[in-house]
Amino acid sequence: MKEIIRDSKLPIYHQLYEILRANIVNGNWQPGDMLPSESELIEQYSVSRVTVRQAFDALVNEGLVNRQRGRGTFVAQPTVEQGINRIISFTEDMRQRNYKPGTQILAAELIPAPADIAARLEVEPETELARLERLRLADEQPMSIEQSHLVHRYCPGILQADYAREPLRELLETKYGIRLVRATQVIRAITASPKLAARLGVAPGAALLFIERVTYSDQNIPVEFLRLYHRGDRYALYNELRD
Repeated sequence: MKEIIRDSKLPIYHQLYEILRANIVNGNWQPGDMLPSESELIEQYSVSRVTVRQAFDALVNEGLVNRQRGRGTFVAQPTVEQGINRIISFTEDMRQRNYKPGTQILAAELIPAPADIAARLEVEPETELARLERLRLADEQPMSIEQSHLVHRYCPGILQADYAREPLRELLETKYGIRLVRATQVIRAITASPKLAARLGVAPGAALLFIERVTYSDQNIPVEFLRLYHRGDRYALYNELRD
């Protein structure tokens, strides 16, 4: 569809939505490109401002564009779909999708286990934990923040590795003989605090996918408690359901 058909049974806003969507899906407009302004579309297609906004709303709801107050409407970066039925490292996941994975270390420290995390890891409160916080990137763009808490006695010296180069999961298996085989997790939608927003390159209050996960070894021992903060505009979680 390249033009508005006035006598069509399809609503005018939906016809405009299809025209704009086709430009995005067909690659005429690339991620980061700015769409024509409301005024330009009103003049080009002889439609009302309400019609243009309805078409934009449909594109936003589909995750194809995002609005930036005072700037305009832009083609969104493609989302990364992550399965929730298997354990996979961020590095491995990005490589499979032909993204260049990257990591920035935000914190690496030994801490006494808070009571809530100790309960998740089935250890006593104040047990020594290795806390590793990383900003994960794909093609140099921030994607998520990972806050790992590991029972330090299972992997002494774990914080001495270079995690900008070596995946944590691989090191656990090759150096410590800890093979992670299953996990339990809770997923919630939250809004980004100013600190998280600054690190992830989003606006304060932007939608995030928040995951709390406990990962177990092949000995059925909880080894890691993980908090994940995924950008809501770049991540989609999926699962296959069967009866």
